[in-house]
Amino acid sequence: MSAVPAEPGGPGGRRPKPGTQTVDRAVAVLRTFEDAGRQTPTEIAHRLGLSVSTAHRIVHALHATGMLGRDPQTERYFLGPTAAILGRLALERMGSTLLQPELTALRDGTGEAVSLGVRAGDEVAVLLHLPSTHPLRYDQPPGDRNPIHTCAMGKALLAFEDDQVAMREPYRRFTPSTLTTRTELAAELARTRERGYSVNDEERLAGVRAVAAPVRDGAGRTFAAVALQGPSVRFGDDRMPELAEAVLKAATRLTALHRHLS
Repeated sequence: MSAVPAEPGGPGGRRPKPGTQTVDRAVAVLRTFEDAGRQTPTEIAHRLGLSVSTAHRIVHALHATGMLGRDPQTERYFLGPTAAILGRLALERMGSTLLQPELTALRDGTGEAVSLGVRAGDEVAVLLHLPSTHPLRYDQPPGDRNPIHTCAMGKALLAFEDDQVAMREPYRRFTPSTLTTRTELAAELARTRERGYSVNDEERLAGVRAVAAPVRDGAGRTFAAVALQGPSVRFGDDRMPELAEAVLKAATRLTALHRHLS
């Protein structure tokens, strides 16, 4: 979970930039619901390092707008109707309905899990995910977030937008294969641009590999990445060229479809 600005005299003693504290804290509160269905303000306060009174104030304000709902019997809060409507509209306007058939075709053609993700700061947020048809598979439901330097979608987004990460070095290590320095990441992004697709070689989870390609909008900007993910036993070096070709073709078709929305 992302850190929130510390309260005066609280943990860290940091003071946020003027005008950002309220927004940052409200977003942090909403993000706690990514991995918790229903919570009390006290539970949220403990998770974020806020005072209980501050958490109550933010939760009540979000509830008043419909971003959060409340169970009157348990006094627990959950994502509300406004959040649901905004999420649905965001997906539709990003072309989820239009792109879904192509993602399904990619999954059915390879038998492997397919994800569509977008950048969210120094993370990749999963918008859509179609599970593999195999019993042994890698799943990441919509809403999951992955550190951008550890996943194939993240490297595709970075490489083809020629963007930077704000993280301090060394980057967080998850496996012996994780890239932890700016130099290592830059070299990998150069290889990604040269071949047209990115690879995650057990950098986030041991035993899981992935290949991804950029999806562009009508102006040619990379706005998303599509990936195939699965266990390394099925993503061996002998099969990676086949999977990469499938992802590249799917990304080309997704880009063509998205131009109709631009």
